Amino acid sequence: MSAIRKSIDISRSPEDVFDYVTDPTRLPEWQDSAVSARPLDGAPVHVGSKAVVTRRMGRREFPMTMQVMELDRPRSWHVRGIGGPVRGEVHGTIEALDGGKRSRVTLDLDFEGRGIGRVIAPLVVKPHARKEMPRDEEMLKHLLEN
Repeated sequence: MSAIRKSIDISRSPEDVFDYVTDPTRLPEWQDSAVSARPLDGAPVHVGSKAVVTRRMGRREFPMTMQVMELDRPRSWHVRGIGGPVRGEVHGTIEALDGGKRSRVTLDLDFEGRGIGRVIAPLVVKPHARKEMPRDEEMLKHLLEN
């Protein structure tokens, strides 16, 4: 499967944007399918940090464990699902605009299916994510600019 890529410009500094998007407890604020997110180890977020993110698809809720693989404040991050039949993988980048007064956020999202997830990921999860990502980025922009 090819990754889903979406970008949005936000009128906030790269540092502000990075701190917000890499805080797992903030996910339910800007991602429609995120019902809850609970860090499994203390703050601050660091390489190796894990969080359980519960997502809703349709009427069902699915918990998944995500692990921070890379952090390069305020430029990029990489988070990967580490369990379950469908494992998400997010690469995020932040480009400074207007001398650091604004930011361009680019999210690359892909999924790996294992077992039954090989069927579910391309038929259900990826189409759902493709529809949700533009709304999520608009919500992120709204929250960070207001």
